[in-house]
Amino acid sequence: MLSARCLKSIYFKRSFSQLGHIKPPKHIKNEPVKLFGNTDLKDWDLLRASLMKFKSSSLEVPLVINGERIYDNNERALFPQTNPANHQQVLANVTQATERDVMNAVKAAKDAKEDWYKLPFYDRSAIFLKAADLISTKYRYDMLAATMLGQGKNVYQAEIDCITELSDFFRYYVKYASDLYAQQPVESADGTWNKAEYRPLEGFVYAVSPFNFTAIAANLIGAPALMGNTVVWKPSQTAALSNYLLMTVLEEAGLPKGVINFIPGDPVQVTNQVLADKDFGALHFTGSTNVFKSLYGKIQSGVVEGKYRDYPRIIGETGGKNFHLVHPSANISHAVLSTIRGTFEFQGQKCSAASRLYLPESKSEEFLSDMFGILQSQNVVPMNTSASPISGGNLRGFMGPVIHEQSFDKLVKVIEDAKKDPELEILYGGQYDKSQGWFIGPTIIKAKRPDHPYMSTEFFGPILTVYEYPDQEFNKICDVIDNTSQYALTGAIFAKDRKAIEYADEKLKFSAGNFYINDKCTGAVVSQQWFGGARMSGTDDKAGGPNILSRFVSIRNTKENFYELTDFKYPSNYE
Repeated sequence: MLSARCLKSIYFKRSFSQLGHIKPPKHIKNEPVKLFGNTDLKDWDLLRASLMKFKSSSLEVPLVINGERIYDNNERALFPQTNPANHQQVLANVTQATERDVMNAVKAAKDAKEDWYKLPFYDRSAIFLKAADLISTKYRYDMLAATMLGQGKNVYQAEIDCITELSDFFRYYVKYASDLYAQQPVESADGTWNKAEYRPLEGFVYAVSPFNFTAIAANLIGAPALMGNTVVWKPSQTAALSNYLLMTVLEEAGLPKGVINFIPGDPVQVTNQVLADKDFGALHFTGSTNVFKSLYGKIQSGVVEGKYRDYPRIIGETGGKNFHLVHPSANISHAVLSTIRGTFEFQGQKCSAASRLYLPESKSEEFLSDMFGILQSQNVVPMNTSASPISGGNLRGFMGPVIHEQSFDKLVKVIEDAKKDPELEILYGGQYDKSQGWFIGPTIIKAKRPDHPYMSTEFFGPILTVYEYPDQEFNKICDVIDNTSQYALTGAIFAKDRKAIEYADEKLKFSAGNFYINDKCTGAVVSQQWFGGARMSGTDDKAGGPNILSRFVSIRNTKENFYELTDFKYPSNYE
């Protein structure tokens, strides 16, 4: 029988190899979207059962530190996560981390680090592949229900978020990691052998996830963890229910204790505690631009002060003031439908949502008339419970509520200020109602000048600002678009004229990290459209693509020499 020392030696030799040559399953592809059509009766029944389960009782959501669940027990505060379509309904009471809890989470991440990164790549990958399968099968309808109720999504928006995109992140990152490990030096001189080792970062990763996409949480924790890093994860307060379910799925898939530590809590308190630790190694963030700027500054100050062992990596995706540009040659009907989707899906609460629209004067009346007609005829309003897909009996609605009262109040102010501004005109909508849920109706506002603040300010709601430009000034309006907003996340051109498409594509090269030709500016698919923007929209590290994984590794190169020297001199040293 092998001794414990022998077994440990064999284990670590196997672990250090990383098994980088192991290939992921060949069948990895984008998870199919369930459409929930009229004939998909079984899907509807299973979804309704899960919705009833979550609506019938409020859950206790704990902290998860080193695999241990920590509940309130009258020692910690509780945050009530409510249904934004029915703000009297508490879906979950979320335990809030104390300073001591944050310290324990950081310690757990550091203590788990060595065993985790020495676990072979094959074994780390298997956990995420299994989690993807669990999400898309066993927990599909529970995950949909948690995301729909907690984050105000209709079934289709939840499906493309917490099922398909989430599963795609986990599966494709395994493929991309395998490809990354396989990248080795292409040359070795005679008598030498060179190799590249993709080490995890030396410290731990702090992941801060937003409310609007459950899949983003999976990306923020999954990308660093797959590469051998351990994570301290602060979820959004208003997405804690679905995020906790994701955490439990990862545990069921075999995630070891301490690799990912789940600590909902006060954002400022948690963040300050995390950034004070010398082993802080990276920030993986999606959220507010102003918050990201603040964190960026704090981290850089910490570097200057000598607080950290390393230069922490900073990976962030933030806001956008995304544009649809319509050329006179565009298919107007197609552009209208694309703009309705791009602007009002999930109530405009996507960082990629269309927020400013540029229409040629010759087509503006036709475009807006068609748009208003469709919105009215299809009753695209979220103003009461029967129209909301997640508050009443109607699960087929197109729009739902905004996430919380702060968002509601901010958007109401945008609408009311527009009514008083002589340079703005509300062309459509402007209704709102908070009697039961946080409902803002689809709103279209016309600006009389292209540099009005409404053309550059992010609202993060179902509000679209329109500017009409003279047809002959298409080239000029491209320049205006490029220089109006601080953001550069997404944008779209609608045109049949190929010269116009070519011009906009080149002129707007740095205006959007994701650029669309004759398609809406939302809906990036993992592995198809790598997602992220630059300028004040983030660090453009491209979630859903292979580049992002390189941000969570630190490369070591090793040269092995097989020849032995017989002299210290080089030929040029001899006379």
